[in-house]
Parts: sequence; structure tokens; C-alpha cells
Amino acid sequence: MITPVVDFHGHLAVPAADELCAGTEGLAAEFAAEQRAHAPESLAANRAQLSRLRPKLTDVRARLADLDAMGVDIQVVGPMPMHHYWADEDLAQRLARTTNEAVAAHCAQAPERLCGLGTVPLQHPHLAVELLQEAVTGLGLYGISVSTSVDGRELADPAHDPVWAKAEALGAVVFVHPWGCSLGERLAVHYLGNTVGQPVETTVALSRLIFGGTLDRFPGLKLVAAHGGGYLPTYIGRSDHAWQVRQDARGCAHPPSTYLRRMWFDALVYTPRGLRHLVEEAGADRVVLGTDHPFDMGVEDPVARLDAAGLDPGARAAIAGGNAMDLLGTVRRAPTPTHH
Repeated sequence: MITPVVDFHGHLAVPAADELCAGTEGLAAEFAAEQRAHAPESLAANRAQLSRLRPKLTDVRARLADLDAMGVDIQVVGPMPMHHYWADEDLAQRLARTTNEAVAAHCAQAPERLCGLGTVPLQHPHLAVELLQEAVTGLGLYGISVSTSVDGRELADPAHDPVWAKAEALGAVVFVHPWGCSLGERLAVHYLGNTVGQPVETTVALSRLIFGGTLDRFPGLKLVAAHGGGYLPTYIGRSDHAWQVRQDARGCAHPPSTYLRRMWFDALVYTPRGLRHLVEEAGADRVVLGTDHPFDMGVEDPVARLDAAGLDPGARAAIAGGNAMDLLGTVRRAPTPTHH
């Protein structure tokens, strides 16, 4: 049997969830922060892009046509990574359920080709546990997408441990995808907030999870990091050095580089050399394809880029789809008429 090509990084817009936030103080504050973090030219380009891409972000036929053009058999589809972690319990519950039901309904239109990820309100951990269970065992989703921080609180904060415990128990995927950057106005020019800032956010979030011992406490947690894990795999040697020479850096049981082989990374690093380096640091069994479909910072030729890296056939097959199928195949989700 030929292993399908799997893209682990697709996005869905959920207008019904956006409507629930409309007019709230929290959304106004979120937009204000976004305006501070982007120059007017970038904000205008973002608005134009969202308007232009709306069909690709909502219409399953447009999505499937794009997947066909990219040579992708299966796509993991998560919500736009705006999780609104400022929301109170009532709104947070409605947002998560609305989003998760929309993802499930979208994927149900092509269940052989689309696998959904939902969202949970990490700002309310016990509610998040309940909604994670519901998303996976009730709606048949494969896990959740999370941002790199939770309204100022780190993913590695022990407050979130009940959520990681539930994800581990379910075998659920936790896809780490930044939205914005805490460096804010320093990166507001030239679209640096995304180009540089988002990889920084991922690097910091994963480093906190590693150094803080989260991955020691939850060794079975299936973390998948967008955008190749940011800058973390590129300079992991410095983390190892600090762990060896500084007692205050010893928050984890093993050298930090060993934890790269306990998580997964999408291959969205743009260059053949970058992909070879990621494979060298994390292992060919820890990399999955990722397109960031349908956004302009994504790629439309994931298979050609994988081929350009010149990896051996086993590594290529694993990254093209084998690793993703292994990740998805062990989620203890609601049975649906699919073959994943």
C-alpha cells in the first residue's frame, strides 16, 4: 500500500465563532495589540489577503482543489490560530464548541481526505479538559491547536498540566501554532512580527516546555510544532551547553536536544538545506509536511520541496506521510467512517 501524502498544517475560518466575539472588549483589545505589532502596510495586506482567501478558508471544494494541485492526499485542518484566551468561561465554552463543531462538519464533507483539529480554552484548564474530551471522543477530531502563550501565561505553566494529561491519555495531537508575537512594536516594521516574531514565539514556548520539565511529566504528549519549530532546532546546541554548565538551567531531566526527538515538527522551513538540518537535529521520524495553506507565508509545492532535500527514500516516505499517519492513527477518537 502506498502511503498517502499528508499536510499537517491547514487552516479553517469559522465565521460563526467570529460573530460570537464581535463587539466584545476582549476582541477590541486583541485588535489593538495587533495594530501595535504591525505597520499600516502590513495590516492592509493582511486584510486584503483574508478577504481574497475567504473561499479557500471555508469552502471544502476549494480546499480539495488546492490539495489536488499540491499533490496532497490528506490534510490536517485546524482553526485559524486565534484562540481568544481572554474570554470568560461562558464565552470560551461557546467559542470552542462552535469552532470544534465547524471543523468537524467541514472535515465530514471529505472524511477520507480531511482530519480536524479543534481548540480548547486553555485559560480555563478544567473546562479545556472537558472540551478536549468532547472534541476527540464526541466529534471525532484528532486533537487541538494551541497558541504559544495563553493571555500572557506560558504553555509550560503547571496550570495546564490537566490538559496535557488528558491529551496524553487520548493520544491527541497538540499542534503549537503562534499568533502574533510578544515582542510587539519592536517587530512592527517590514512584517517582521510574522517573519521573525512567530518563529521566536515558538522557540520560547517550546524552550519553556523543555526546560520547565513539562515533557518529563508528560512523556507521551504528542506535540507538533508549526514552522519547523521556529529557531529552536537551529541553535539547540546553546541550550545543551547551558544545561551542562548552569545549575539554574537544569529544569529538565535530560539535555534539551533530546526533547527534539520527543516532539514533531512540520517541514515548513523553505529551503532544502533547512529541511536537511531539521531532519538531522530531530530525526526523520519526527518531521511531517506542512503547507500553512492557504496563506502567503505557506508553500504550494510541499512534495517538490521535500524531494529537493535529497533525503534517503525511507526518510522521504516518512516525512511525506508515514509519520503523520502514525500520529493520527493512535488517537483514541470517536469512530467515524474513515480509514485514518
